[in-house]
Amino acid sequence: QVQLVESGGGLVQAGDSLRLSCAASGGTFSTYSMGWFRQAPGKAREFVADIRWSTGWTNYANSVKGRFTISRDNAKNTVYLQMNSLKPEDTAVYYCAADPDGNSLYDLWGQGTQVAVSE
Repeated sequence: QVQLVESGGGLVQAGDSLRLSCAASGGTFSTYSMGWFRQAPGKAREFVADIRWSTGWTNYANSVKGRFTISRDNAKNTVYLQMNSLKPEDTAVYYCAADPDGNSLYDLWGQGTQVAVSE
């Protein structure tokens, strides 16, 4: 059973950077794309970024474009989210997810990692 495990969250100050990692383990991993999502307290989960596993094509939410970079290491079955110029409004639990079939149905999720950005 493949599992996704996120790491790299923490408490930082506005303007700082963090890099999140999400590693797939526990079996043969194959996916069409991987995505990062986040959920702030009292808010709905929102899309942050995704990446096509084979081509590396990326897509970002407008709120993070130019500050966040998603990347992947196919050999390590790992996807990353480099977050620069963090803002307090980036505070949330960040989740990675896999879309195995390319139909935008992310059906494999990690447990989440907390990112908190102070003023």
